[in-house]
Amino acid sequence: MTQLTQNYFNQINQKLTQISQNEAQLKTCGELMAQAVMKGQNLFVFGASHAGIMAEEASYRAGGLAVFNPIFHPSLMLNIRPLTLTTDFENIEGMGHKIVAASPMKAGDILLVHSVSGRNAIGIDIALAAKEKGITLIAITSLATAKRVQSKHSSGQLLCEVVDYVIDNQCDYGDASVSLAGMAQKAAPLSTIMSVTILNCLSLVICETMLAHGQTPPVLASANIDGNQAINQAIFEQYQQQIHYL
Repeated sequence: MTQLTQNYFNQINQKLTQISQNEAQLKTCGELMAQAVMKGQNLFVFGASHAGIMAEEASYRAGGLAVFNPIFHPSLMLNIRPLTLTTDFENIEGMGHKIVAASPMKAGDILLVHSVSGRNAIGIDIALAAKEKGITLIAITSLATAKRVQSKHSSGQLLCEVVDYVIDNQCDYGDASVSLAGMAQKAAPLSTIMSVTILNCLSLVICETMLAHGQTPPVLASANIDGNQAINQAIFEQYQQQIHYL
């Protein structure tokens, strides 16, 4: 292992340790989401561009909860060309309101929004629109970054200032984590690793809470193991009113 790769592993381990020490916040948000699931309400996940990788991880995932519903939009995905358009589309104000209006979100649901900077219009727009509908908001964002950036939304607010609960992903300003001699910019980002870890921690709290209430969590089984299709089909049938991607 080179010094640079060892540095990266050290950064990952350090940040994961910081996340693990934030147990109270993870527990609060996870229990809130579990209560919503048990009451028949919905869970949604949103992120734009690379932040949307967490929404993909949450959706229809072996070992993941079937009731995580992604909010996707083609203009914010990584399969458009030129890919740089995602940066422009993230700051078209008003689009977030239209995305929320077109979704099945309703009062009492919970929306998990992932944005490292929390400054772009789309995330703030979606959060504000969801709040108008009576939806509880949880943000996964970098508070270190929030301290150093200004909002690109006309409200002047950052995502962390709009939502009800904030989970710090512990990422440094700029996301990338490893300095290299001869380069001004750092390399090796951390936000995907951190956000997915937080997501799975929340999932485990949801599972633990549901089991404590005598309910079996709707955890999907791997489709690559024979016989698991029946498990997943039973989940889809039981939670059909809370699954909106089928």
